[in-house]
Amino acid sequence: MMNRRTFLETASASACFTILPRHVLGGSGVVPPSDKITVAHIGTGTQGLREMPRLMAIPEIQIVAVCDPSKHAIGYRDWGTDDLLNELRTVLDKPEWMAGTEGTVPGGRDVAKNFVETYYATELPGGAFKGCSSYADFRELLDKEKDVDAVKIMTPDHLHGIISIASMKRGKHVIMHKPIANRLQEARMVIDTARETRVATHFMPWEANGSMDQVMAWINGGVIGDLREIHNWTNRPVWPQYTSVPTASTPVPEGFDWDLWLGPEAYRPYSPDYTNMVFRGWYDFGGGSMADMGHYSLWTVFNALELGSPISVEPTLTHTCGLKDGIAFTVNNDFSFPTASTVRFKYPASGKRSAVDLVWYDGGMRPPTPEELEIDNEELPIEGMMFVGSKGKILAGFLLEDPHLILQGRMPKDLVAPVRVRGQRGVVPSGMRQWIAAVRGGPQSPSCFLNAGPISEAVNLYAVALRTGKKLLYDGQSQKVTNVAEADKYLSREYRKGWDPRAQ
Repeated sequence: MMNRRTFLETASASACFTILPRHVLGGSGVVPPSDKITVAHIGTGTQGLREMPRLMAIPEIQIVAVCDPSKHAIGYRDWGTDDLLNELRTVLDKPEWMAGTEGTVPGGRDVAKNFVETYYATELPGGAFKGCSSYADFRELLDKEKDVDAVKIMTPDHLHGIISIASMKRGKHVIMHKPIANRLQEARMVIDTARETRVATHFMPWEANGSMDQVMAWINGGVIGDLREIHNWTNRPVWPQYTSVPTASTPVPEGFDWDLWLGPEAYRPYSPDYTNMVFRGWYDFGGGSMADMGHYSLWTVFNALELGSPISVEPTLTHTCGLKDGIAFTVNNDFSFPTASTVRFKYPASGKRSAVDLVWYDGGMRPPTPEELEIDNEELPIEGMMFVGSKGKILAGFLLEDPHLILQGRMPKDLVAPVRVRGQRGVVPSGMRQWIAAVRGGPQSPSCFLNAGPISEAVNLYAVALRTGKKLLYDGQSQKVTNVAEADKYLSREYRKGWDPRAQ
């Protein structure tokens, strides 16, 4: 029987792939089919499709299978009606691609398969290519596509851990979007599995992390005194976060396997208000604003400051009130993230670093405007990062862009500030290059799962603190909350039968 790699070599014997049209890529990268890393793309919703061309632009990689519980482009939501469709048409250099679907947000495995095959066909004689398989269930994919080298996981958050563990146990290398898992203990299982199997892993937020070089030069040089606080704020959420559980009876869309989408989570009736872009706002399915954006801004901060486990996590959050029979009440919401919140993490002293607080803000919340800015009638931007020391502050963009000092008084004339180092957003991804080298036998890349333990712990504790609404005292050694008994149940999940990753 012809395996996947033999098929690719045969289908491509007389052609070289230019992974993107030349007007988009600016050149060609020719890699023999036998040397390509074959990838199964798991998750083909709007974000999966939006990210897909970036992967395909790498000459060493070829997508050979797609997987999603949704077959058709039905019911998808996005931030614009035809924005994604037009993006994909531009990549293909085919303005007529999917003609007649205007007004319908693209998504689902049929659209993904069509896009992959159209993309790779552009450089083949006759313009035909049929080398992409399609699956609803990732488990069937892993059973049948045994010669696939790697998977890329672009599903809702609650499936990340399950799929990555199953893939790594089968020897597949893994690329995954954030978060590693939306439960703390499951995230630890993912990292432990990566360590045990030694497959090459790439956690995608690495590519967006800015540089801490400038900030650390000022901190280590004593320019702002002892570092005391780090503040990071975002305008997220930019999606609905619901104040009640869906109750309307809604038919499951044609070609959508609702049971597969639920995966490890408890069964409930289908609602479009759980799926697609809005999954992020549900504790069961998402990770909230910090999981969505905090990996991009804070992973490099965790590494530079050697932040380990926090000793406490303290939430401040919005609540919702309702009326029943004319009587006002506060909604007991442990199902959806709040509209806005701040969460303060306390980290103990480590090495030469003093104890430091990390404060996360979302939903439009920001720290108070520093007095140094008020003097000039300035205010903080809608998103940003600030490092507060005993003698001054460092203000930067959300991804550490353009860090600059705001000191108490004037900067001494004999103090020469280090050269500014801007964030690395938009630079050709180095993490993927290092992952490719790791797949081919090199060392693990800095973007591997093994380096994401502390940031994953913080993101999941953020959710637990918000869900309980209480200050948590945390023991990182045992991974237990020591003062709020009900909090520990949110550190893990109860798996539906057949979904426990420890049994896969």
